Formats: sequence, C-alpha cells, structure tokens
Amino acid sequence: MSSSPSPQEASTSPGTVSLFGTSADPPTIGHYAILAGLCQRYHTVVTWASNNPFKQHGAPLAVRQDLLQMIVDDLVQQLPPAHTLQVRQDCSSSRAIDSINAAGAAFPTARLLLVVGVDLLPQIPRWFAADELLRRCCIGVVPRPGWGPPKAAIAALQAAGADVECLPLQVPVVASSQVRRHPQAELVPGILLPQLVAKGLYGFSAADRPQQPPACHQLPVEP
Repeated sequence: MSSSPSPQEASTSPGTVSLFGTSADPPTIGHYAILAGLCQRYHTVVTWASNNPFKQHGAPLAVRQDLLQMIVDDLVQQLPPAHTLQVRQDCSSSRAIDSINAAGAAFPTARLLLVVGVDLLPQIPRWFAADELLRRCCIGVVPRPGWGPPKAAIAALQAAGADVECLPLQVPVVASSQVRRHPQAELVPGILLPQLVAKGLYGFSAADRPQQPPACHQLPVEP
C-alpha cells in the first residue's frame, strides 16, 4: 500500500487529479463529505454523475447531474484560487476505463487518482479492461464505517500492478439507497432540499421544505 500524503503535502502537490464518479441517486451528505475531503487534499477534483448498469435509478441522469452540480457550486464558493472542483460529464460512463480515458485526454500530464468506496475494491479486478485501468490510474480508497481494513482486496490489486492510496476521509454513515427507501431531510445536503421538494424527487414533499435558507457548509482548505 502506498503511503498517503498528509493534507499539507497533498494540497501543495498539484500533479494529481482526483476523479470521483457517482450515480448521485440522490447525492447525500456522504457525497458532500467526500468531495469536501478531496478538495482539502488535492488541487484538482473532478466529479460526474453516471448510470449504474446493475440498478434502476430514482431519477434520470440529467437530473442527478444537476443535483451534483448544485453541490459542486456550493463547495466551489469556498475554494481558494489554486484549487479546482468541477463536474465533467464527458467522463461519465458505466465503464471506469472510459472515464479514465476521458480524464486522461483532459489532463494528459496528470497523475490520475480514481476514487472508489472500500466496498468496491474486490470488484475492480473483474471490471472491463481492469488491467489497462490499473496501469492508467491509481486507486484512492474511501473508508466506510463498519468495513475493516481491506487488506486482501488491496493485496490482490497490488499483485495486479495497482497503486493503492487509502484516503483518511471522514464520511457519514449514509447511502443513497437509504434515502430512496426512506427520504430524510438530514441525509441530503441542505442546498438540495428546495430542489428536491419543488420537483417531488425521491419522495420529498412540502413537509420537508426548510424553514430558512440552508446554511453554507464550511470547508477549511489549505491555501
């Protein structure tokens, strides 16, 4: 396992582009925390909404992209000039290798870090063109409460030639599927609630409408 840089080292090392694709179905406070944490560690963070071929989605891709963009816009207001966070839908694909190829074309000299949840690690060797994927990018692992250190999965990836970096991010215990089953206002970023209510997305209704404008989340980022 490669040693993870400290936040200070990461924030002063602009050569890495952190890539976080997600179905964003819907975006949760967990997605917000991941993006905020990545922005603290890397100068350039790229995200996109994508379709998961193994499940039915609660909203069309275009709607999920708009919701993700709202989160990004909220975070961007807090970033110092040297940092970049952007939605790049040209990286969106159900195949990770396609996303990496698009990111490589956009950032040809960068070190690409593909950010995935710890629960996905055992699946990566079975992904389409996995060998090429692991040659083209590094794997950044986001911890998940309740999951122990994925030593076996990391060892298998390293045996296949992967560079694996464990990211010390603090992520709330929440999943999009949880929101789809039981919509709860506290599980989604406050910036999204008016839109979710106005369009009746994911079961949110007028009863969930905030009584005052959502407070801006604070994002302490190293300059």
